[in-house]
Amino acid sequence: MTHNPFVFFGTPIVARDTLARLVEAGYVPSLVVTSPDAPKGRGLALTPSETRVWAEEHNIPVETPEKLSPEYIEGLVSRGYSYALVVAYGKILPQSLIDAFPLGVLNVHYSLLPAYRGASPVETALLNGETETGVSVQRMVFKLDAGDVLSSTEVSILPEETTKELRARLVHVGADLLVSLLPAFEEGTLVGVPQDESLVTFSGKLKKEDGKLSLLGDANKNWNTYRAFAESPGTHFFMSKADKQLRVKLVSAVFENSMFVPVRVVPEGKKEMAYQDLLNTGWTPL
Repeated sequence: MTHNPFVFFGTPIVARDTLARLVEAGYVPSLVVTSPDAPKGRGLALTPSETRVWAEEHNIPVETPEKLSPEYIEGLVSRGYSYALVVAYGKILPQSLIDAFPLGVLNVHYSLLPAYRGASPVETALLNGETETGVSVQRMVFKLDAGDVLSSTEVSILPEETTKELRARLVHVGADLLVSLLPAFEEGTLVGVPQDESLVTFSGKLKKEDGKLSLLGDANKNWNTYRAFAESPGTHFFMSKADKQLRVKLVSAVFENSMFVPVRVVPEGKKEMAYQDLLNTGWTPL
């Protein structure tokens, strides 16, 4: 089956996995636009995005503009693409670019919009102790995650689930949802539902300091913070001994009998160890 020519905008693993599902279903983009190579790892070597690597391995043209400049947008318009799909691209699409696609632009967002618009919907849902979230496909407008919702799917959050595990499930659900909508979207028969602005909530960018725990504080809050930040940027806490303080990175934890219990930790300047072994050396939590 021949599909309308489209552009896929996306950068990290969630975008790569969605792109793979699209191609599997026969929706091969004419072009992939992804973020430029970025420094990664200890050596800060310039590294291509996961989406770029996958697209090039499958012989799909890739572009990595530093900016979505008027000149770049003009070049896209001249090529006659029908629509665009956006999954975690990392840049805001200007109105002129949105307008460049006759059928419009679809965006996959990992929450039940209008809840948790913004950069960290998965983490924020866990942080707030939600038991349910979902995936929404919206028609993109030039306002943060505010477009009409074309379809959404509810997903239960499992009690032990961290961001990494939940996100993987949501990506799978979102990719299947997007594929199911594309036939009607390409035919121009897909109708969206406006979001209720009175129900809007937001999720912001994550900061390392947001992952600070107090082991003497609320156990539920610690557990939800650990689950939310387990993938990145991680959680940490402080311990004391005599007049010294020690910063401790949390590797793993459990929630048992309404208690938050660290299991594996990395004390600053030391190797990974069992939390109990650290306690046995005289350090106490703050």
